[in-house]
Amino acid sequence: MDLEFGRGLRSPKRDSWKTTLLLAYQSLGVVYGDLSISPLYVYKSTFAEDIQHSETNEEIFGVLSFVFWTLTLIPLIKYVSIVLRADDNGEGGTFALYSLICRHANVSLLPNRQIADEELSTYKLECPPEITNKSRIKVWLEKHRKLRIALLIMVMIGTCMVIGDGVLTPAISVFSAVSGLEFSLSKDHREYAVIPITCVILVFLFALQHYGTHRVGFLFAPIVLAWLFCMSAVGLYNIIHWNPHVYQALNPYYMFKFLKKTRKYGWMSLGGILLCMTGSEAMFADLGHFSYSAIQLAFTCLVYPALILAYMGQAAYLSKHHDFYSSSQVGFYIAVPDKIRWPVLVLAILASVVGSQAIISGTFSIINQSQSLSCFPRVKVVHTSEKIHGQIYIPEINWLLMILCIAVTVGFRDTKHMGNASGLAVITVMLVTTFLTSLVIVLCWHRPPLLAFAFLLFFGSIEALYFSASLIKFLEGAWLPILLALILMAVMLIWHYTTIKKYEFDLHNKVTLEWLLALGDKLGMVRVPGIGLVYTDLTSGVPANFSRFVTNLPAFHQVLVFVCVKSVPVPYVFPAERYLIGRVGPPGHRSYRCIVRYGYRDVHQDVDSFETELVETLATFIKLDASYRCSEASEPPEQQELEPSERERRLTVIASNPLRRRASYDLQGSVGHSAASTVEMRAAAAAAGATAAAGAGDGDDAAEISPARKQVRFFIDSHVSSPDAADGGKRVAEELAALAAARESGTAFILGHSHVQCKPGSSVLKRLAVDVGYNFLRRNCRGPDVALRVPPASLLEVGMVYVL
Repeated sequence: MDLEFGRGLRSPKRDSWKTTLLLAYQSLGVVYGDLSISPLYVYKSTFAEDIQHSETNEEIFGVLSFVFWTLTLIPLIKYVSIVLRADDNGEGGTFALYSLICRHANVSLLPNRQIADEELSTYKLECPPEITNKSRIKVWLEKHRKLRIALLIMVMIGTCMVIGDGVLTPAISVFSAVSGLEFSLSKDHREYAVIPITCVILVFLFALQHYGTHRVGFLFAPIVLAWLFCMSAVGLYNIIHWNPHVYQALNPYYMFKFLKKTRKYGWMSLGGILLCMTGSEAMFADLGHFSYSAIQLAFTCLVYPALILAYMGQAAYLSKHHDFYSSSQVGFYIAVPDKIRWPVLVLAILASVVGSQAIISGTFSIINQSQSLSCFPRVKVVHTSEKIHGQIYIPEINWLLMILCIAVTVGFRDTKHMGNASGLAVITVMLVTTFLTSLVIVLCWHRPPLLAFAFLLFFGSIEALYFSASLIKFLEGAWLPILLALILMAVMLIWHYTTIKKYEFDLHNKVTLEWLLALGDKLGMVRVPGIGLVYTDLTSGVPANFSRFVTNLPAFHQVLVFVCVKSVPVPYVFPAERYLIGRVGPPGHRSYRCIVRYGYRDVHQDVDSFETELVETLATFIKLDASYRCSEASEPPEQQELEPSERERRLTVIASNPLRRRASYDLQGSVGHSAASTVEMRAAAAAAGATAAAGAGDGDDAAEISPARKQVRFFIDSHVSSPDAADGGKRVAEELAALAAARESGTAFILGHSHVQCKPGSSVLKRLAVDVGYNFLRRNCRGPDVALRVPPASLLEVGMVYVL
């Protein structure tokens, strides 16, 4: 497994059986922790007050039949057989489906799509766009903006419910595991023991998050494996000892018999039954860390049989025991023999912690992905492992989740209300996945719409039945995920809406460098030593905040780089394809544009490595640009002239791999000149720091940066076929020398410090969203300097008022 990129672009060769077995074993602790602990609370939630366990056993056999067919149809057939195939370069989850749809149809609301992005290795399409017939659904989505907004809202709903599940799953898992103490404590002491112990475990769990999962992750798989074998053994013992004929309850006829007898209360109890598939979404969401065959093998050969045996064993025990004081005692521990109850209790608590850890990590991951879509306020993302990709920790979210988990535990105090809340969150995410997968079937797999409709109708109907049963429990706990989703949806919609409006404002108010240069003579513009990195969301033109800066303070740096950190609809971008470099203005102006592309699962670089890579990339671009100009010099004169706007639109992919072909892209969609020759760049780094000196060699024109702690050396090939080779080499050496001198003087990071306000006459809703909501979030979330890891000593903020 590629430690930096997860599985990512997997090798065309199939994994060996040893690798598949190892990945299947590792997936137990990451993927199946949540799903494997569901037997702790499914029966207890199902029989909580709505239906009674009678001596006829029709209720318990009906519930077992529902559990069996639910596990078979949803996790086994829907996820393992169909949804897992809808991966995005090996990645899964809600954002993977949305990313696939965005690549095959122009449905993204942020208008920063570039043709050059389609040349990324991870930007693969199922069929070449020129031979793909446009379906009616694709035309509708691209034509109607309201449909695209509705699609994004659906993705946001799924995201909000995943975050809600991150609050509810740790609470119900740990509480259900600790509730086994009820059989060893008196009735008076239960309330004073179970709740405090649960809260202590939750605090301990969240306090360990900043260390990273990788430090204790090696324990996860053995714990879950031991728990699965324990459940299977107990279940098999109960089947053989109490009721060997319990397998007859797997007949679907018992489901109809159950509903016929219990009627309304049976339908309402489906909200507890659906908890048996809690954690199924993790099989798809965590696909990128493993492989399809590994997850399929682990579920079909181990997890699925163990769960079925566990549920059958509980049903076999309950079918012979009806003398319960209350239906709330119909739980997991009642069917565990007294001699092994304590070891099973300890193992269950450990397994619940592992399952909670998986959903907490998943919550961090999906919030990080939401930021890449500009759908969530900026938060500090800490990468806890240098070797394992995707191991992140978000301090603000971690402590907020802890507070909410403890509040849920103390507030609800029983499995029934927690189960109702968790069930609604789980089934909503599954409904969103079903709908998005049906769109992938049509838009990405190019299957007939009838097939996608059949998939949506079959699985959507089953999940809609469970959804209705959960929604009816609104007053009994289901209100909590709805409340959390409404709050999170408001935050995400306000942030995304205002971000788009700010981008459109910047796009409308951008200026050209020609205007800026013409203004410079009147203002007496001066160039100061150093490199100025101007951060902007624009992929072309000069942002309005920079024009405001130079008109009020007519000075900017010797080397100017307009940096656009941009997210593309792929899971990750390889470093060799990350940078798009172009000129802004004539070569003598020393102004460049750098578009830095990241995927929604990418790890953003720290500022030191970014600064070093940027200087190296600019040096490589200068040499490549010289070769382009030499090739243009040999063309007819009428083809040599380029409009300034056309020259600015031309960007070059600068790859760190010298064997990879470089290409120059026009932002309007045409592919420009490919590199005539390969230019090598050698860099030797010693430690951190930055000072520089410049020089030129005789045999090869060269400019050298020789820092006190870092060393970066740029070489330029001296042979050029043009008659102006000597002059061209001299100009390149001078430009590299200027870059080296600027690096020696230091780097300044110029960021916009924005204030947003509505236009006069805006609606009350817009003023509440922008003037109140967005500005409150902006003041209380992390600034762009923290998200971009800008050192405070090098930060220069420019005030900008956006009137939307």
